[in-house]
Amino acid sequence: MTNVMLNTQLYQKMYAEQEQYKAYLLTLPPAQILDHASEYICRENILMAMENNDLNNARAKALLKSSTPLADVYNKYASWEHGRQQEKIWNAVEARSCEVLRAEFAAAQRSER
Repeated sequence: MTNVMLNTQLYQKMYAEQEQYKAYLLTLPPAQILDHASEYICRENILMAMENNDLNNARAKALLKSSTPLADVYNKYASWEHGRQQEKIWNAVEARSCEVLRAEFAAAQRSER
């Protein structure tokens, strides 16, 4: 099996898994769906990464052995990302506040002229 075929098969398996997860979420009350919203989006982002990148044959085959490769990847990512995600969010808060301050400073400089 070619590398393209392996990656396509893995993507299709993960996509089907995501569709099942989505169908499950839609059976839940709205408040519970919201509890799973960040996981759903993260899993969508994993699918996007799989669509835009290729694993080598050995890695694609390794993930294909799992009945839930998408959940496996999500769980690995979630175990790493919590601290970094909060740091990235805070960096975005600080960066945006700096942009606003710079814009206000530039506007004040222009109005003084």
